[in-house]
Amino acid sequence: MSWLIVGTIPREDFPLYEGPCRLESGRLHLEDHTVSIARGTPALLAAACITAGVLGIEPPRTLLGGDIGRGNGSALIYKHLTENLPLLAPDLLVYHYLQPDVDWHNRVYLCIEDLEKKPLLVADAGFMYVAKMSGFAPSYDLFTPDAGELAFLADEAAPHPFYTRGFILQEEDRAPELIQRAYEHEDASRYLLVKGVCDLVASRDGILDRIAEPSVEAMEPVGGTGDSLTGIVGALIAGSYPIPQACSLAAKINRVMGLIAEPTPASSIEELLHALPEALRRVLAGVAGGLSRESK
Repeated sequence: MSWLIVGTIPREDFPLYEGPCRLESGRLHLEDHTVSIARGTPALLAAACITAGVLGIEPPRTLLGGDIGRGNGSALIYKHLTENLPLLAPDLLVYHYLQPDVDWHNRVYLCIEDLEKKPLLVADAGFMYVAKMSGFAPSYDLFTPDAGELAFLADEAAPHPFYTRGFILQEEDRAPELIQRAYEHEDASRYLLVKGVCDLVASRDGILDRIAEPSVEAMEPVGGTGDSLTGIVGALIAGSYPIPQACSLAAKINRVMGLIAEPTPASSIEELLHALPEALRRVLAGVAGGLSRESK
């Protein structure tokens, strides 16, 4: 399966880049560019590359731009997608942070609909926001929200996360209610992987799985663990795991990674990712028959 990860690098000097990605000596290598591993898209990419290596599949291609919140790099990415999607023709598109822009999103989505084969669509962070804001959320295959992002999905009147109404609380014990509300108003993707103290896998049919163990409290303040989870699940889907199974396995793997790494609140996501290969081997060893090639 060919797959493409789209996101931004928080550097104003980083150019538009479309091409291969590899992880070596703790840095992402993008042809002539190198990027250190930190929270955000770099953490997602690192986790995806590590997982792909353990699975024995091709690493993702990447489409990246430098953006420090002004939207200039995001605009270049949107434009590149509208002009090159037929050539890229991915089977799986994993979107991370882009500056939310409904007009650009809709132009890209119309290009996706014109493709001979529509790719599977996974969205996290800013792209999940704009997918919901555009009204196209049900056309996506997977969103990976945390509790606050889930509250935004559940608020049918909120045009932006800043305007999520106060009565829609972000309490984790209300997650099943918020999931149901998001589906009722057509503001959720086909599946949801809700990140929290207890990770939830859900669909329109309700909660499909709950993953609460192992519980590693020191992971909570480590920035980037939600990004690593999305990178892992993207790679598992690229490795032909059905989406619900990929979500459950990714949540477990991310937690076992923390258990092996034994982090402190001062740990970095890069330190945790050193434990990801062993976490993958441990969890996948328990999956009967290895890679599942079932239909998604």
